[in-house]
Amino acid sequence: MNEPQNLTTRQDSAVTVIGLGPMGQATTRALLGAGHPVTVWNRTPGRADGVVADGATRAATPADAVQASDLVILSLTDYRAMYDILDGATAALTGRTLVNLSSDTPDRTREAAAWAAGHGAAFLTGGVMVPAPMVGTEAAHVYYSGPEEVMERHRAALERLGAPRYLGADPGLAQMMYQAQLTVFLTTLSALMHATSMLGTAGMKAAEALPELLSFTDSIGAMLRAGEKTPGAALDAGEHPGDLSTVTMMGATADHIVETSTALGLDLALPLAVQGHYRRAIEDGHGGDNWTRVIDGIREPR
Repeated sequence: MNEPQNLTTRQDSAVTVIGLGPMGQATTRALLGAGHPVTVWNRTPGRADGVVADGATRAATPADAVQASDLVILSLTDYRAMYDILDGATAALTGRTLVNLSSDTPDRTREAAAWAAGHGAAFLTGGVMVPAPMVGTEAAHVYYSGPEEVMERHRAALERLGAPRYLGADPGLAQMMYQAQLTVFLTTLSALMHATSMLGTAGMKAAEALPELLSFTDSIGAMLRAGEKTPGAALDAGEHPGDLSTVTMMGATADHIVETSTALGLDLALPLAVQGHYRRAIEDGHGGDNWTRVIDGIREPR
């Protein structure tokens, strides 16, 4: 009696992973490590060799991959790749759940959810907020949006990738959160490289500069959380008290960064963009407000 139950459990926990870049491979290994039978498919078949050696099953076609599991996880470059791969396998989508972890725009994500529904499939958007080596660790978390009952149905498998953080029914929400997080991430990376370049003109090696710069970035969160009301709460209340730092003060610093970068012959794209935020707020008469006032110009660009 036990053997059929075990087989049923294995079938119910089966997962398909389509797309075997670093994130897809990490996803596959996290699921395999948790005991899930995993079927994989990749446009370049050789990319599956490593995970197949670890215990995954290689599917011959996308349709075969979809048919192998009720839960199909997509880890691709963008949503266009999903259509390219699955347009010939739409007959197999009925009754399946697609979880797309690929990056694209919220609008394209919503279009994809409608496309999946048109072929009888449930759809969840996912945004993995850690690099591939951290997938499946306690430090990992993944944002999801789409039908909550679908999220709960597959929670046990999705938890293997990282702690699920469900945002709501709109399939574009998880993609929006992913893009918002990456806006902070990519801008910070560019700022670190700009600052390292500045210090490099004075003869400081990157090995010396980056530890100092990183210690400052690590402290920014603590700075923003200090005080009776966090910037987020103040923003929601429409409050921009200029008692600690003002647009004029921060704008002057932005001007100095542009002047210094110009004198050093560095690219000005990033410092000019930041300077522009403060100049707009000053032009609108908000020089005495807190730096958060720059959000007005971002929300309503001229």
